[in-house]
Amino acid sequence: MLQANDEQLAQLPGSDYPLGANWDGGGVNFAVYAQNASRVWLCLFDEAASGAERVRVPLHKFTHGVWHGYFPDLRPGQLYGFRAEGPYQPEAGERYNVNKLLLDPYARSISGELKWDDALFGYELGHESGDLTFSDKDSAPFMPKCVVIDQQFDWQNDRMPRLARERSVIYEAHVKGLSQLHPDVPEELRGTYAGIAHPAMIGYLRDLGINTIELLPVHTFVSDHHLHERGLSNYWGYNSIGFFAPDRRYASGSEPGSEVAEFKEMVRRLHEAGIEVILDVVYNHTGEGNHMGPTLCFRGLDNHGYYRLEPGQARYYRDYTGTGNTLNTTVPNVLRLIMDSLRYWITEMHVDGFRFDLASTLAREQFDVSRDSAFLDIIYQDPVISQVKLIAEPWDVGDGGYQVGNFPQGWSEWNGKFRDCWRRFWRGDEGTIGEVSCRFLGSPDLYQADSRMPSASINFITAHDGFSLYDLVSYNEKHNAANGEENQDGESENLSWNCGAEGETEDEQVLNLRRRQQRNLLCGLLLSQGTPMMTAGAECGKTQNGNNNAYCQDNEISWLDWERRDHDLYAFTRALLAFRRDNPILSQDNWIMGDRASSTDARTVAWFTPEGGEMKTKHWHEAHRKTLCIFLTQRASNHDMAAATLYLIFNASHEAINVTFPRRAYKRSWELAFASLEPQEQEALTWQQSVNCPPHCVLVFRSREK
Repeated sequence: MLQANDEQLAQLPGSDYPLGANWDGGGVNFAVYAQNASRVWLCLFDEAASGAERVRVPLHKFTHGVWHGYFPDLRPGQLYGFRAEGPYQPEAGERYNVNKLLLDPYARSISGELKWDDALFGYELGHESGDLTFSDKDSAPFMPKCVVIDQQFDWQNDRMPRLARERSVIYEAHVKGLSQLHPDVPEELRGTYAGIAHPAMIGYLRDLGINTIELLPVHTFVSDHHLHERGLSNYWGYNSIGFFAPDRRYASGSEPGSEVAEFKEMVRRLHEAGIEVILDVVYNHTGEGNHMGPTLCFRGLDNHGYYRLEPGQARYYRDYTGTGNTLNTTVPNVLRLIMDSLRYWITEMHVDGFRFDLASTLAREQFDVSRDSAFLDIIYQDPVISQVKLIAEPWDVGDGGYQVGNFPQGWSEWNGKFRDCWRRFWRGDEGTIGEVSCRFLGSPDLYQADSRMPSASINFITAHDGFSLYDLVSYNEKHNAANGEENQDGESENLSWNCGAEGETEDEQVLNLRRRQQRNLLCGLLLSQGTPMMTAGAECGKTQNGNNNAYCQDNEISWLDWERRDHDLYAFTRALLAFRRDNPILSQDNWIMGDRASSTDARTVAWFTPEGGEMKTKHWHEAHRKTLCIFLTQRASNHDMAAATLYLIFNASHEAINVTFPRRAYKRSWELAFASLEPQEQEALTWQQSVNCPPHCVLVFRSREK
């Protein structure tokens, strides 16, 4: 190994910007933020997995908290990492340990897998003094390595689809789980970026009617130590350690850095098909865990400068995320890291937007969530980031973290109230129709007063976290034994209903009801105003066998089973998505106020009892009511004198309900346009002035206002 005083590796001062390893065609500039380190070493390797450290050389220049140097002899493909010297004083929040190889926070590619070993920890694992001890074990043999890459890529005039928010239909999927078992995707491409880009996969999405795919985390992440000890792994990927590097687990190629081009090719092909790409990003914490966690990157470069530490107890981390640590978005270097990462994924990787995991944490100032936080302010003024789709998961685990409806203009939000309300309604809970009517209109109670539109509400019934749609109608209780935590993990109250039997059954009556309930829930999602988000597999009966926290199940529990999918449910979902697309009245991006639709007395939206009369205040407060009837139309314009008109019936009752169509200004000649019934059940329906609405069903009638 070359020593610090060797002259065999030329080093010039270089620049403190941009951060990371940047190849300019003549050499590589390295720049890393480590403001409180006394020295930072650049370490070069020949092989990612077991190659010995070939060079260790100190970076000579220190500017504005950044250590940097330019190396004209280095080229793309070079493997590297850093080591940082400084005090090891956990009580004071300082955790420097030069024996630990550190990843570059700005690495564009990371090669090799983390191999769990005692050497990864900055302290002597198992010692009675815990993290107050100091470990002199070298962690390099067990660490992945960063890769210098050449960013050149032929985008072939790639153009982002730029879909209107109200027209988006989001499909939340896992890169591996989506294609891992797909029979038409070549085996060597399954579970990869290339697998999603395969014509069979893109064709499936287009045929279904999906125009936006939201990928679970693709940033390089580490699997948790406690999962490793149980023989499991972190499947979802919410444990980021590299905010610029697409994870190599999902690459089909073996060359270091090839995953970057493969990811770009995936995006290009999806864009070519008119499908947007949104990334689920985790900037609220890192994979280094709490004070007993490993030293992999940020902790060893500048523990004080990256993390929120407990005031007066700097040995410990403030934890708003439930993962052991929280990145400190109140300091400039962390904000710069996040903004640089976001801009990189937009400008270099061409993604169309982001879903921010535990976004409330990012918006916290010293303690509380604030709409005036530095994080939200800097995004608002950024000319690049502010122009893509921004979706907040508007909660975290800290006090005051539940912020549904409170993010500023320009943001959409996962609407957990929409999910819970529709689940309660179709479960048959009493007293739900008032809130259901509000959620149906795009949740004006949450977004209208703040000058946001219905598209700000990301409506969903299920997500990766929780029951699948099939399990939501098949289980009353979670069944997470496979996770190895004695069924103590995961949400206990799922607002689910098993339709009369827990889990798998051969009772045809129960199975028929489950099929109906899945269709009902999809109707609630896709007939409501706002931006719908489906979870991959909801359209074809995906089950996780009652596991509602499959974060550690990288196996058939999580992967889509393409051989056993429900083709009838798929056909129904496809038709429902087409119905939404063909009826823009269902995806308006203005508030439906109930004003007059034309010169008649009919309103753009009106609510009726099954008896045909308009809902009055007393009706909304009758807890036993489980049938909602909605007249929905649009104001006719000079360009379109015929406005589409729908009459929607949502019947969550256990009994058939005779529904009389409204009269006077609302009288129409109705035709059945869509229903959650089986085809033979629809054929048996008759109506004139009224219709006998079966239990647990949705009926949608259509007319034309002349």
